[in-house]
Amino acid sequence: MTRVVLLEELKRFCEDTTKNMILPTQVEKGDTKLIERAPEIYRMRLPDSKAAKKLAPYIIIQIPASKHFRDEQESNRAKYRVVVRFIFSVYCDNEEEGAIMLLNLMDRVQEQLLKKIQIGKAFVLDENEQLESIVYPEDTAPFYAGEMVGTFKLIPIEREVDLFVKDGKYG
Repeated sequence: MTRVVLLEELKRFCEDTTKNMILPTQVEKGDTKLIERAPEIYRMRLPDSKAAKKLAPYIIIQIPASKHFRDEQESNRAKYRVVVRFIFSVYCDNEEEGAIMLLNLMDRVQEQLLKKIQIGKAFVLDENEQLESIVYPEDTAPFYAGEMVGTFKLIPIEREVDLFVKDGKYG
């Protein structure tokens, strides 16, 4: 299973987890009333980073790093770990409510990740690694942002040919 498939599965997971969270959007010129909706979920980047404020509320799911390796402590078994970064953004005119909305959105995703652990059929949150989160401390009102970073286990890619003959020498 690839990292792109993991992104797709996490997008579905976040959509399902947040579908009942109705959050305010920024009132645009010409709008006659406040529009509220569930957060949009994006993979890797926003469609237009210049429109970041117009798109809130949203979650961006990114894969900034991955590591495929052999674990010497487990009989040289192949392992595949992927770091996933969730970026959260909400909008609210009331600063206290906006900060609470952000925490609520982050907590909802974190709680469901920790409850379910498995995402799709092939991806598992690595409970031996930290699931860290931070609320950005900058004063960006009426926009509020934070992030969460965790590690997922993927099915490793196995070698099809054994290059070693005997005594660890190449054949």
